Amino acid sequence: EDILVERNASGVVTLTLNRPHHKNAVTFPMWNELQRIFQEVSNSTTDRVLVITGSAPVFCSGADLSTGGVPDGHPLHGMGPVNAAANALHEVTKPTIAKVNGVAVGAGMNLALGCDLIVAGESARFSQIFVKRGLSVDFGGTWLLPRLIGVHKAKELALFGDVISAQDAAEIGIVNRVVADSELDQFADDWAERLAAGPPLAMQQTKKMLSNAFSQSLSEALDAEASAQTVNLVSEDTREGIKALLEKRPPKFEGR
Repeated sequence: EDILVERNASGVVTLTLNRPHHKNAVTFPMWNELQRIFQEVSNSTTDRVLVITGSAPVFCSGADLSTGGVPDGHPLHGMGPVNAAANALHEVTKPTIAKVNGVAVGAGMNLALGCDLIVAGESARFSQIFVKRGLSVDFGGTWLLPRLIGVHKAKELALFGDVISAQDAAEIGIVNRVVADSELDQFADDWAERLAAGPPLAMQQTKKMLSNAFSQSLSEALDAEASAQTVNLVSEDTREGIKALLEKRPPKFEGR
């Protein structure tokens, strides 16, 4: 009940953190479940897009610290499920969208940053709040933030832990779109449906190459692009895309 998963006929999977009375804080059992769901979506032949959100009016307040923040045993052991969930989200092969419908702080902010796209309601707020709890940044934030906004701005957010608005987050490159709260669901649904209608093989390869961009030379990136296009050019989806172009109709991609 703490995590709801819904699937529609288009292949859109919606994952909702469902602890609104606890600001959707993530317990340690939930980290394990998140890892499982991310891997399930990644391996599915029918799931095409993953949307992550929270039960209103909060996206996610991070890890549940009400019991001290760590399970029984050594704290480093307790970080295992957190890291596994973060890595599983990064490795999801399908496009991922964070639909931020309220506060996203700590690991909750980094859960959103780990998605490919972030759509936020105008009342959304973001914070790397760790420092105010005597903690350092986790759930991949130290890797994600510098890549998104540069090292100096990442240090500002992490070392001060200030809360920033959705509009400020958009201006520094964290959020893709800010929309009115009343329009958030429709906007995110539209994006998800557009992605679900796209060519799965081509988009998965593009996502992987973009994710690897900062660890590759140009020559390595060009080799990866050539390999990806070789796969595409013998696929039914590319044939369908070209046929649809010639017939002046929308393509229908099947992921083959």
